[in-house]
Amino acid sequence: MGKWPRRRKVLLALAGLLLALSVYEYVTLPDAEPLAKDNPKTTALIEQRAEEAREAGKKARRRQHWVPLTSISKHAVAAVLVSEDAGFYGHEGVDSSEVRKALEEAWEKRRLGRGASTITQQLAKNLWLSTDRSLLRKAKELILAHRLEEALTKKRILTLYLNVAEWGQGVYGIEAGAREHFGVSASQLTVAQGAILAAMLPAPRKRSPSSGSRALKRRALWIVDQLESVGRITAAEADGARADLDRLLGRKPAAEDADDDDS
Repeated sequence: MGKWPRRRKVLLALAGLLLALSVYEYVTLPDAEPLAKDNPKTTALIEQRAEEAREAGKKARRRQHWVPLTSISKHAVAAVLVSEDAGFYGHEGVDSSEVRKALEEAWEKRRLGRGASTITQQLAKNLWLSTDRSLLRKAKELILAHRLEEALTKKRILTLYLNVAEWGQGVYGIEAGAREHFGVSASQLTVAQGAILAAMLPAPRKRSPSSGSRALKRRALWIVDQLESVGRITAAEADGARADLDRLLGRKPAAEDADDDDS
């Protein structure tokens, strides 16, 4: 007997709590079916950022341009998938092994951190929830992710995610992100540019291409390596992308940044 049996008991208790909260919240949470055809006019994250701006005495900024999946560079789509959710097409909204790891990490660090969130879960959070890290929010996120997977196709989920994800201060969606940071449309994004946008996602308001973030460059290089290793790009394309990353992000870096996210 020791800390491991105690940890298992705590994890089981947490799982039971999540289940109880799930049952309680299930009937009051939003329905995902309207999203099968209609794009949301706003999201919980957009409204939260607008409120934060108002509290700071600033005018809320919003740049967003909806585009279909076919109007987004395939390299950029692949970069987001390998970075955020490599198993996207194989799971049903939740990666149970990652959830278990996250609960174990929460026990170790005494707080619920980032991670364990699939693209479907991230979409649910962006659409309907706050950015706090409570167990209640996580329980709601799991329910809503399940609803999204039941009501929508994978293509539709990915399209929605790429159009509502945050890509900078007041910048939402990959089309606005591409225009904001590179002056091109999402359809024109190169491998390197797609990797940079994907690498921004853990901390999109801190890791802009002009920020000098070393964490951004490390992540973008890792994404290019992953794209090459899974055969999404050739070795020659990978070498070209690395050279482009040096050109785009090769400026003298700022002080080492932490891997904190904005959520």
